[in-house]
Amino acid sequence: MGKIIVAIDGYSSCGKSTIAKALAKYAGYTYVDTGAMYRAIGLYTLRKGLQVTGDGLRAEEVIALLPQVQVGFVQVDGAQHVTLNGEDVESQIRTLEAGNRASQISQIKEVRAFLVAQQQKMGEAKGIVMDGRDIGTVVFPKAELKLFLTATPEVRAQRRYDELVEKGEKPDFAEVLADVNDRDYRDTHRAESPLRQAEDAIVVDNSNMTPDEQMQVIYDYFDRFK
Repeated sequence: MGKIIVAIDGYSSCGKSTIAKALAKYAGYTYVDTGAMYRAIGLYTLRKGLQVTGDGLRAEEVIALLPQVQVGFVQVDGAQHVTLNGEDVESQIRTLEAGNRASQISQIKEVRAFLVAQQQKMGEAKGIVMDGRDIGTVVFPKAELKLFLTATPEVRAQRRYDELVEKGEKPDFAEVLADVNDRDYRDTHRAESPLRQAEDAIVVDNSNMTPDEQMQVIYDYFDRFK
């Protein structure tokens, strides 16, 4: 069988990016981290000083910035990094602040249309693994393999907490858990392309799986297309 498109969706801190990268390497496919693309635009709005009002971000201010934004990917020591207008911003987009801003701007339909068009272009030749919130429902509704990742909020909060500690930050677990729950609500209730499981997606709950166990499950699903 020829190359396929693998669409990986799911909640925050479910390990989507880690799983997608590993699967892409296993399959010899190209990996695209769509969440990082939203984070890059979110970082740009933070740098431009856009403020959240009582009604959230002013969509028109964000939309006005889009022509100034160019998001790309580069390989650095064998790892994929995100660029913002040519600058490597991989570390800057991985903060809680950038993640929250990405969740906010992803609710703006013009932002989603801007990035979805780029993502669909990337998938024209297939042989691609893409992860995000709406890959199997909006970006590639006809993807051959769709996976939907989930885990309990507490498990996901602990994973995020551990990541922040490893980076030298001093997070409060209660705040991290609250952030996870807030992001879940925003992602599943936004008007534009809310997070939802595609009808033909395979659900993988990795709450109690080791990294090796979850990857074996993923590899087994992919191998069925060989």
